[in-house]
Amino acid sequence: MSSCTREFTLSDFDFDLPESLIAQHPTAVRSASRLLDGRSLPATDRIFRELPDLLQPGDLLVFNDTKVIKARVFGEKASGGKIELLVERVLQNNEVVAHMRVSKKPLPGAKIHLCGGLKNGGFEATLLGRWPDARGALFRLQFSADPYALMAQHGHVPLPPYITHADDADDERRYQTVFARNPGAVAAPTAALHFDEGVLADLAARGIETASVTLHVGAGTFQPVKTEN
Repeated sequence: MSSCTREFTLSDFDFDLPESLIAQHPTAVRSASRLLDGRSLPATDRIFRELPDLLQPGDLLVFNDTKVIKARVFGEKASGGKIELLVERVLQNNEVVAHMRVSKKPLPGAKIHLCGGLKNGGFEATLLGRWPDARGALFRLQFSADPYALMAQHGHVPLPPYITHADDADDERRYQTVFARNPGAVAAPTAALHFDEGVLADLAARGIETASVTLHVGAGTFQPVKTEN
């Protein structure tokens, strides 16, 4: 039996996507999104709510129950220079690991005033250094209180770079799966955004089994975040 192998390169996965075809807002109903059924050729256009009928009793769907945090935080250095943080990971002792967008990086030990600073209803952070080592591309900071609570109060939804509008309350609700449980992601598992309670009920009624894992999605799912060196 002969076998045929092919070497793939990144260029094999390049394609043009006109900006006019990139939706800036989701459909009003999650499960009203379009679904492409590629089980046979030509592929068939369907609606996502039809998914349960395409599966068989006993099939298993594994859901990622990660929850997107409001990981984009704006502030300024003591000098007044603007800073934007995209928190990638929360560590112990109120420490975080973050991407930093800034014209000139502050030195370790520098105080950063976030969301106006403590005097204006915001909070403070201290830059501890690079991460995971002295040459790392990310930065390790210590927030003045619990990072999850501070981001929930002051942060912004980390919308993908191809979404051009500022985040709002609707984005906070819709850029999140209906089964999100464990905070830690800076990007949603987008394939799961189309599930709603109706689809989940139909899956259960059809005998489709479900399970959950927690896989926090990092900023690497976007285009690289520019970090000042």
